[in-house]
Amino acid sequence: MLAQLIEFVGNHWILFIALVVISALLIHNLIVGDRGSIDPLGATDLINHKDATVIDVRPSADYTKGHIINAISIPMNGFRNQTATLAKHKNKPLIISCRSGSQSQMACGILRKQGFEEVYNLRGGVMAWQNANLPLTRKKH
Repeated sequence: MLAQLIEFVGNHWILFIALVVISALLIHNLIVGDRGSIDPLGATDLINHKDATVIDVRPSADYTKGHIINAISIPMNGFRNQTATLAKHKNKPLIISCRSGSQSQMACGILRKQGFEEVYNLRGGVMAWQNANLPLTRKKH
């Protein structure tokens, strides 16, 4: 059995290396992937009890169609240039939201590199917020 495995790896080493790399990435994602993420109910708890600020990184058109109450709109396309406007929120929790949670993950990384310590990605984004039957508003903040 072991001899067959060694022969297989020798004959198909590129496939074996790909398997090892993909496995390592999956394990890394499982261990680290959700760190710094929060679900909609956890986000409401942070908003209500720790005065967390919600930053919406979706395009302005999506923001005006409906956003989390009191969310600040800073679209992702100019996010790096506008992070200075968040300096007054540096000492309190920030919840970053987008449509599905992927763009907001990038925004969280940018903020963490700039010294923001308590930054959370809204897991599943505004879609998860709506699926949890939580309210959206169209009023500007």
